[in-house]
Amino acid sequence: MSTASAERLIGGAALSEVEPLWYQIELWPLFVDGLQSVVSVEGERPLPGSVVIWRTGQAGRGTVEETVAEYVPGEGQLLVVEDSAISGRQRVTFEQIDRGTLVGLELDYRLNRGGPLRALTDLLFIRRAQAESLRRTLAAFAALVEERS
Repeated sequence: MSTASAERLIGGAALSEVEPLWYQIELWPLFVDGLQSVVSVEGERPLPGSVVIWRTGQAGRGTVEETVAEYVPGEGQLLVVEDSAISGRQRVTFEQIDRGTLVGLELDYRLNRGGPLRALTDLLFIRRAQAESLRRTLAAFAALVEERS
């Protein structure tokens, strides 16, 4: 498994206002990097067992399925993530600190294809691209929170 991660401090924002925005699926196109449209939602988000299927643009990962494995209010959520390129788990965490709320994203993933050079390709290109995507998501989310505060 490979890991990509990112953190973002959302200054001046309380955890109680930040976390609920993350789980509002209708807002996802505004901040989830590469998300073009939400296809379907099954179950009650953000509760375990709920499933969201979404699509990326042409240059993206295609159709992505996210299933909630764990949810702890005020702390975060663990998702099982599957698409044509990767399988893995993604965790979002929220932590109230003096200056605001620290939001973290961590993606533990395995490439679904790639042949004998898969590990090298991941090390040189994919892991960095995944981390950059997480950073873009958090930057856009921070901007959304600040706009709504």
